[in-house]
Amino acid sequence: MDEFGPLNLQPHPGKQWAPAAVGKGEQDRPRRRRRRATYKRPHGVRHLLAGYDLATDRLYGHVKVRKGRTEFLAFCRYLRSLYPPGVRIAIVLDNFSPHLPTKTDDRVGQWAAANNVELAYVPFYGSWLNRIEAQFTALRYFALDGTDHETHREQASMIRRYIAWRNRHVTDPTLRKVIRRAETIKRAKVA
Repeated sequence: MDEFGPLNLQPHPGKQWAPAAVGKGEQDRPRRRRRRATYKRPHGVRHLLAGYDLATDRLYGHVKVRKGRTEFLAFCRYLRSLYPPGVRIAIVLDNFSPHLPTKTDDRVGQWAAANNVELAYVPFYGSWLNRIEAQFTALRYFALDGTDHETHREQASMIRRYIAWRNRHVTDPTLRKVIRRAETIKRAKVA
């Protein structure tokens, strides 16, 4: 489980962002327009809370306004609901503060103990060890590159459609290639 974001309403460059026109352009293929400036963010940002099931190769995600401890626990409850209560599950997490129980707020530890969940933390500065990171690279490649969404609702819809497509096409060669390349790059940064 990990967070992806912040998701801003800004143009994301990519190879399919706009068609390239030859010369002065044609009526059916106009020249590329300039990317709009995004100096102000009046609509705020969103965050994707996502979980990746290694056994079934499925991705789950919810787009939220905040990524605090309350939203984290709500998403963990969702992940727990995907499996029978008797099955012990392990959730691999980085050391982001909402994931950690503290002296003043032990909701995370109490919830895990009460719900047959093991929280496994990757080492500090080792978030690349979490297998979901390569899935985020694929999400960026397939759903966000080359887009300029007008609203957060439109952007969240695109992300949800990508997750549904990805779960139906886990053997897609292009998807596998992007994920394999992202995993290789993450490993190479350590060596």
